[in-house]
Amino acid sequence: MARITASVYTSHVPAIGAAMDLGKTQEPYWQPLFKGYDFSRQWMKDNKPDVIFLVYNDHATAFSLDCIPTFAIGTAAEYQPADEGWGPRPVPRVVGHPELASHIAQSVIQQDFDLTLVNRMDVDHGLTVPLSLMCGEQDPKTGAWPCPVIPFAVNVVQYPVPSGQRCVNLGRAIRKAVESYDEDLNVHIWGTGGMSHQLQGARAGLINKEWDNRFLDLLIENPSGLAQMPHIDYVREAGSEGIELVMWLIARGAMSDVDSPAPLPKVAHRFYHVPASNTAVGHLILENQ
Repeated sequence: MARITASVYTSHVPAIGAAMDLGKTQEPYWQPLFKGYDFSRQWMKDNKPDVIFLVYNDHATAFSLDCIPTFAIGTAAEYQPADEGWGPRPVPRVVGHPELASHIAQSVIQQDFDLTLVNRMDVDHGLTVPLSLMCGEQDPKTGAWPCPVIPFAVNVVQYPVPSGQRCVNLGRAIRKAVESYDEDLNVHIWGTGGMSHQLQGARAGLINKEWDNRFLDLLIENPSGLAQMPHIDYVREAGSEGIELVMWLIARGAMSDVDSPAPLPKVAHRFYHVPASNTAVGHLILENQ
């Protein structure tokens, strides 16, 4: 059967992608951030998955305010980098895994989660920046990401957004779906977005280091308790865009210890850095034991 062996959590700040695309990674401002991913890039080579299930939020690229699904799974064979107003990022197209994606959709919908099936869409920085951080620079013409990717878009842009408990439960359903797939596949699940940041209003530029690191502690040790945190706590403590962190709970809910006596996952890597374009960057790699 297929199995989820690890989960990856990372911010997806668009300026990070721009820094990579423009060759600025060794500049003093950016160097400390990218150094925090040196371990992760080697880890990806040593623990290469067969498929990545990547949880992210679309930024008005595939979906507009006219139609915003709460949960949308990409079932296409490939996805092109989106033009977000200044041209597509110079990165390779994303190859999908329609067979596994369709199987997950079937299973998760039968577990009473309503998913929107997306057979054609472009993917923006929410998905491509995490791939660049974990896999390094890739030539858009000759390069390729290391494996197929299943995009899974979550609405954290327009309220109401899904609760933390809903996201943990969805992660459990995704794990059950993966484990019922006949082919022997090593699957990683990624949760992206966050950490604390606010892009507008009187609190623009807000960063809460203490809260962010406490969130990482709870994500590792007590995801079920963290799932009870109300949305207002995210907004008050982590800023209006801090609500993106509920997407990390989908990835955490898919780990084997969440609803079983299995031991806590192994922390392979943990990193935190501020600022990156007025945003706190958090990163974590967990391995099922």
